[in-house]
Amino acid sequence: MTVVLCALSHSPLMGRNDPDAAVIAEVNTELAATRAFVEDFNPDVVVIFAPDHYNGVFYDLLPPFCIGRAAISVGDYGTHAGPLAVDRDVARAVAEHVLASGIDTALSERMHVDHGFAQPLELLFGSISAVPTVPIFINSVSTPLGPVQRIRLLGEAVGRAVAPLDKRVLLLASGGLSHDPPVPQFDTAPEPVRQRLIDGRGITAEERAARENRVITAGRDFAAGTATLQPLNPDWDNELLDLLAGGDLTPIDGWTVADFVAAAGHSSHEVRTWIAAYAALSACGPYRMASRYYRPIPEWIAGFAITTAVPTQP
Repeated sequence: MTVVLCALSHSPLMGRNDPDAAVIAEVNTELAATRAFVEDFNPDVVVIFAPDHYNGVFYDLLPPFCIGRAAISVGDYGTHAGPLAVDRDVARAVAEHVLASGIDTALSERMHVDHGFAQPLELLFGSISAVPTVPIFINSVSTPLGPVQRIRLLGEAVGRAVAPLDKRVLLLASGGLSHDPPVPQFDTAPEPVRQRLIDGRGITAEERAARENRVITAGRDFAAGTATLQPLNPDWDNELLDLLAGGDLTPIDGWTVADFVAAAGHSSHEVRTWIAAYAALSACGPYRMASRYYRPIPEWIAGFAITTAVPTQP
């Protein structure tokens, strides 16, 4: 058994509303180094923790987390559509262990996922189906949200589940850090929008394009300083990265849902995926953060980070 970690931010605006060429080159250099790290490790299975943005999971049935034994990418923002190569046996073993640990997780035999899952798989492996995966959805957008401690405990349970496997396991976290994109809030949304948040699976290509164009426009306005979106918060982002690098995640237990929103925006809850992945690695033994990159990128409406971590003991 060997377990390593990669965590990276995603943004649907990558390639659609980019910063200047120097920043793109910097990000591409970091992504190339991360791909080399992953290729050298050559994982047998990738356990990916990611959110959804009302493309696959809706209020008609909204679990706090869900483990997929099969998953289909919806293909939003130009990502690949179609099935992920889910390792059904490992997914079931993880689900059974998580449930036995007292963590109530849902299980899906037809999970629908969006760019939160697809983009990191494409960035690192070139395809959503290039490597066996275990997709784990963590609700990071739809209120009400549970306490952060439950995310840590979920991650630790997943770590204990994969630790005895005779496989090379890559823990992959996908999520922005501080950011507050124009994602509707159910309680304040107009009624037609609420209905789409309850069940938006039948969206047409034209409706999806209009929705994506609104986000692209918001990114351009945010970068130009004319949007009313909450500012990025590099101090909060780096505090979180310091905490993850330190190995003791229990201080995060005291962070409240309101704390996240006030400091870093509604979608900063996507760092729940990072917390879960690092907690999973911690359950396998001591670790160190092997690489760390961070830059606030307004054009992508994201505190953008990429990290890797490895065990300190063989």
